[in-house]
Amino acid sequence: MSVVRSERRGAVAVLTLDLPEKRNALSTQMRLDLGAALDAAILDKDVRAIVLTGGGGHFCAGGDISEMTLSADPVVAVYRLRLLHHCIRVIHGGQKPVVAAVEGAAAGAGTALAAACDHVVAARNARFSASFVNIGLAPDSGLQFTLAQRIGAGRARRLALEGTTFDAVEAHAMGLVDTLAEPGGALDAALPVAERLAAKAPLAVAAIKSAFAQGAASLDEALALELDLQPRLLGSADHAEAREAFFAKRTPVFSGR
Repeated sequence: MSVVRSERRGAVAVLTLDLPEKRNALSTQMRLDLGAALDAAILDKDVRAIVLTGGGGHFCAGGDISEMTLSADPVVAVYRLRLLHHCIRVIHGGQKPVVAAVEGAAAGAGTALAAACDHVVAARNARFSASFVNIGLAPDSGLQFTLAQRIGAGRARRLALEGTTFDAVEAHAMGLVDTLAEPGGALDAALPVAERLAAKAPLAVAAIKSAFAQGAASLDEALALELDLQPRLLGSADHAEAREAFFAKRTPVFSGR
């Protein structure tokens, strides 16, 4: 039985981490099921955006500490990390926008899951932390990259070194959270965001996600990436549709071609 529930809301796939007795900690099974659910949403042509949330009042409590003894074996540690890395790669650099709807705890790798998303909606009383150092570990799940992208390298380093917990209001001020919601209302607030993103041109969305995921290190790298991406988009049916809609003064309807 999967510990990640998947449901459709129009063009939006809602993926819910569903291990409430462990506050949706990232067990090996959770990593497998989340990867499979993300892959299915990416491959589904009728899905244009994804919402990632947690059941039972929490987003994700991070790694499952009860399984961490297994990772004393380096082979097992690499396997479990690679399962989680696949999820992070799909969320951060995959072709479809992902919106996080955060309630309760988003600790450690839970914060990393949120930081990898394109838009983070969080209940005001949600709690975040880069708490790996508190259990003798360094950040994983891409957090050193994604958190720095969102809030800046200096602040990300300080949070990782201190391992402090901070609420959604503080996270919003930092730039980790994009939209604040009332407690219990994160999913309802996230769905309209996902629907807006779902209405955008899919090829352009995929190109934008790819460009930011690669993170050009210089202006020259950014310009070279444009030369690769933009000519293909200029020749797409979606761009032609947008031009026609502009002159006809109507809303474009994108096909992803």
